[in-house]
Amino acid sequence: MSSEENKTLVRRFIDAYNTRNLDLFDALVAPDYIDHTHKQRGLESFRQLFQIAFEGFPDWHETIEDMIAEGDRVWVRVNATGTHTGRWNLFGVTLPPTGNRVTMQMVFIWRIENGKLAEGWEVDSDLDFLRQLGVIEYTEKGKELFREDTDSIEGSIGQ
Repeated sequence: MSSEENKTLVRRFIDAYNTRNLDLFDALVAPDYIDHTHKQRGLESFRQLFQIAFEGFPDWHETIEDMIAEGDRVWVRVNATGTHTGRWNLFGVTLPPTGNRVTMQMVFIWRIENGKLAEGWEVDSDLDFLRQLGVIEYTEKGKELFREDTDSIEGSIGQ
């Protein structure tokens, strides 16, 4: 497949995810898909991760900000948002709804084989995600280092 076809496949996958059309995964994801981030193998395990996420964050949505494709790989940066209004399993512990809205930047890398997603990696900030949920708090030093009130990058770098 060409780079443009691979990018189209990834767009279709993110659209299926955003519209909760998990049935479309059959056409977009290889049966033996490998999720390196969550240490899962297989389409059904992959689909279950999404079902769990939707239970905790029914309004979760990912907006594509950047996409790069080369060879059989596609890199995507998304802005993700969601509100924790349902029960959610976090590291084996069920977290009751907090009502907190989270926003995060995520990067996905997918390898495409035979027109389907074959392998995937995810990069994001679990620490910031847990802080937004209210599960953890920064120490005083952490609050100083990771200020939320800065209007620009210049205001927080090198200070």
